[in-house]
Order: sequence, then C-alpha cells, then structure tokens
Amino acid sequence: MAAPKVEKLITAIDIGSWKVSALIAGRTDTGEMAILGTGQRESRGVKRGFIADMERTELAVRETIEQAERVAGTNIEDVWISFSGGSLVSDVVTVEREMGGHRVEQADIDDLLATGQQGIDPDGRVILHAQPTCFTINGRVPVKKPLGMHADLLGVDIHVVLADGAPLANLDLCVRSAYLNVNGIVASPIATGLACLSEEERDLGVALVELGAGVTNVSLYAGGMLVGLHSIPMGAADITDDIASAFGIRRSQAERIKCFYGSAMQSRRDFREMIEIASPHGDVAVPGQNAGPNAEGGKITRAALVGVICERLNMLMTEVNGALAGMGFNTPTGRQVVLTGGGAELKGIADYAQGALGRAVRIGRPRGLAAMPEAHSGPAFATLAGLAFYGASTPADLRALPVSSQAVHRLSSPIWWQRMVRAMRTNY
Repeated sequence: MAAPKVEKLITAIDIGSWKVSALIAGRTDTGEMAILGTGQRESRGVKRGFIADMERTELAVRETIEQAERVAGTNIEDVWISFSGGSLVSDVVTVEREMGGHRVEQADIDDLLATGQQGIDPDGRVILHAQPTCFTINGRVPVKKPLGMHADLLGVDIHVVLADGAPLANLDLCVRSAYLNVNGIVASPIATGLACLSEEERDLGVALVELGAGVTNVSLYAGGMLVGLHSIPMGAADITDDIASAFGIRRSQAERIKCFYGSAMQSRRDFREMIEIASPHGDVAVPGQNAGPNAEGGKITRAALVGVICERLNMLMTEVNGALAGMGFNTPTGRQVVLTGGGAELKGIADYAQGALGRAVRIGRPRGLAAMPEAHSGPAFATLAGLAFYGASTPADLRALPVSSQAVHRLSSPIWWQRMVRAMRTNY
C-alpha cells in the first residue's frame, strides 16, 4: 500500500518564556496531519510572554527551525506563530439583520458579516482574530449554515481577540529577521483549544487553563466559541525560582529537582525521602554554606520541596479561581477545567487543582496528529500542535473582508450570553 501523499506543509513556531519549539507537519491526501519534523531550543529572550531580547529570540528561532528542517528533510519559508502575552483581550460581537421571512442568500450573509466587521471596536488595540462562530435564526436557533433557510431575523456571533500592537510587532519582527514569512499570529488559547478540547466540550462549556512558564492564560469556552479570556502574570517558572531561592541552588538544578522529585500532592513518605542538592557553583552543598535556610547537610526532604511548590500553586489557583468567577464560570452548564501547558506536567497537579477549584479537572494533551514524537506529546506542546491545526484549517476571518459602511445593530453581552445559555439548555 502506497504511503499517503503530503499535499500541504504547515510549520508552527511556539515562542514561549521557557522554550522555543517548532513543528513541521504535512496534510496528506487522506486528510490526516502527520508530523515530519520538530525542533526545540531554550528561550532566553522572552519574559512573561513578551519579547525582551530581540537578538536572543531571533537566534533561538533560527536554531529551532534549522533543527526541525534537518529532521523533516525539507526547507520551509512560511510559518504560523503563537502569542501568549498578557495583553490579550477576548470579546463577542453580535449583529443582526432583518430578513422579513425571506430565504437567506449568500449576499445576505456577506452583508451581515460586513456589518459585523464595522461593529468591532478595537479601542486602540490590534485585532488579532475576528471570526464568525455561530449564526442564529430569529435570535434563538443557532445554525452553522443559514444559506437557503427562511428567517425573520438573521444574526451572527463574531469572536474577537485584541492585543497591544507593539508586542505583536516585536514578535513578527523577530521571526521575519530569521528569514521566515509570517502567515499569521494566533492567540495561544485559540491554538491550544484546537489541540486539547473536543467540539462537544467547547459547546457544552469548559475552562482551559494554560500553565505556561511566565504566564497562565485562563480561557472560557461556551456555545462552541471562546467567550472569555484572562491572563495571570505567573507560571511554572515562578515555582522554579521559589525552589532556587528557598534552597540556595541554581535555577537549572531547581528545574531538574522540580521535574524529577516535585509534586503537587504530599504524602507521609515525603518526610523520610531525602533529596541531595548542590551549591550554586555546582558542588555538593555543605552545612551552612550556600544551601539555603531549608537545607540541611546538602540534603532536603521531599516534603520541604513539595511545601514550596504548593505554596506557589495555592497563590496561582487562587488567581485562577478568581478569573473563572469573574467570567461567570460558576453555573452547572459546564464546570470542567482542562489543564495544559508545561506546568501541567507536574505530578499530581490535576488532583491538586480539582481540590483547589472544586471542579472536575483533566490534563489536556495534543491529539489528532500522526507520528507525534513521544517527547512532544505532553501538555507542554499543546499550543504547538494547535498551531498546526489552525494553519491547516485557516478559519474565516473578517479582517480579510473589504471595509463596509453599513449601520450596526450590536447586542449587549448579557443578551447574547442569555441566548447562548438558553440554546444550550434547549439542546441538552
């Protein structure tokens, strides 16, 4: 049997605060997505999701792409990149058009979308996404394809993501300086949702919590679209820094200890298990010298390590809980939380989060990609996989429409939210 033929190459780059990773995928003639090559380098020029050192970031991008190209055996020019900075803002614009009971024609849909384009108020920010997500008939019935249906009132919900212009320009410049063309910049929560969430989860209602190195993004899905987004300037790298500070060790060793011995759940055995640590200079620590106040004789108990980790996690989950409450994620229509990102690889974090948030929690891993390397199949690479899905599907975006000058009938947020909840209760 002949191997599936690759019809289209999609290259994704995830530039995070801890790592820069790249993925070259191919869409085959059977419609599947296959991984052809991957690359990864340490990120030293990004802080809290923002470019802090252009030169270092550009170098990391170059090296990551070169590694992926060697594995894939091909050269690439066009890439999709993600943005996870704390300046992301999400909104839903709802517009409607009187139809008088007539059948919906393509011209009516085009006019409605053009009207929706005029209803977007960026308020000094850059429109990162403006995607029609759901059409409605007579203000109540959600439909995917209204063409040919009779309607008194035709409406559409447009998902809009806004971001500050300067950080986006810096990110774009870093990638283009590596002699790569940028197909588009994708908000990290959108890409991650494509990789980790099922269509049913997005429809019923789910919260996606991305535990990145420098930023934790909390996004809320309902009715099949992203309806809320909140960024917390805290992440897994803060846990590493807390460990390094508490025990007087280097960050690299603190990260290693966190990965091998760290856990979000404590047990009685942790008080007897000892972990050997080293001084900041690489030598085994001696009592009272560069070992930190919580170290004894160059060793610490695992319980002490877990205590430091849980102290930071408690602060983080308090912020996450507040963000979920602020976005209205306190109703029984959907209470599941999906944890993803590099921080979600910490042992026991799902159980810890379930107790801290009082909701069902699962770990979100990328799925739907063939030949995914085992090292890239964890939650830390969910955004990277989602970028590949986004590049393969290229969703419709109103930014590509010509500017129109029609009047806008925009609904306020409480109305579209009530309509969405009513529709979900009717269907489920």
